[in-house]
Amino acid sequence: MTDPLRIGVIGGSGVYQMEALQEVREITLDTPFGPPSDAYITGVLDGTPVVFLARHGRGHRISPTQLNTRANIWGFKTLGVEYLISISACGSLQEHIAPGHIVIPDQLFDRTHLRPLSFFDDPAAGTGGLVVHVSLADPFCPFLSAVCLAAVQETGNPVHQGGVFITIEGPRFSTKGESRIFRQWGCSIIGMTAVPEAQLAREAGISYATMAHVTDYDVWHETEDPVTVDAVIRVLLRNAEVAKSAVRNAVRLLATAGPSPQADALKDAILTDRSQIPAQTKKRLEMLIGKYLA
Repeated sequence: MTDPLRIGVIGGSGVYQMEALQEVREITLDTPFGPPSDAYITGVLDGTPVVFLARHGRGHRISPTQLNTRANIWGFKTLGVEYLISISACGSLQEHIAPGHIVIPDQLFDRTHLRPLSFFDDPAAGTGGLVVHVSLADPFCPFLSAVCLAAVQETGNPVHQGGVFITIEGPRFSTKGESRIFRQWGCSIIGMTAVPEAQLAREAGISYATMAHVTDYDVWHETEDPVTVDAVIRVLLRNAEVAKSAVRNAVRLLATAGPSPQADALKDAILTDRSQIPAQTKKRLEMLIGKYLA
């Protein structure tokens, strides 16, 4: 396969097992931040190269807090990915967003507190001495989100455009008190992995959007049973074919897309005097910042 791997998909839901995927192979990478969750699965989908990664590892071995998201996004960047579609399970915080529906969110609310949130200024990873303030006013790429919306609409599955996706630390589910407060804040859906994926993708110049599959009503809904792993899995399995079809549609729509609209996200984000950036940091982050230091 010689064409660049410009389109990536991260998530579970069995998407990497799409029957239409041809020329399948695995690529194992290491990164300055350690190993990604699993090997990257590459292949050709309707003539377009695509690369997949199981976010939690095959067999769902890694909890949300323990995900090496920096390594996962770095690996996609290394492979040339410009457009990254996240397939994510989530709970609904609004009555009209029912289990089985899909949401293409346009905003994030971060309630995590234990995760590395940036590639930059991490002495332990050899990337200290560099301060970067990336803009995340619109955390999901509007262009890619529009593509994902159209892709899901083609499947006929109920889909909602926009909404605030609140990300909690996990791995536990919410209490009823938390869930009710999140509703009062105006959040639409709740999950555990969109942060820090969104901001890391932005730092990497990758367009990122989410197809969020609603599996439950979290725990606020008094007429529904509280969320359980069994309930989540049942809905995910039921929606697997929808996810595969939506990804296939999105890949087709992206086949002739131009460069990522987020490619220059770091252009005005580096605050540190170039002469003060440590040589080791420059070397380790060359892939991200090299063009801004020339």
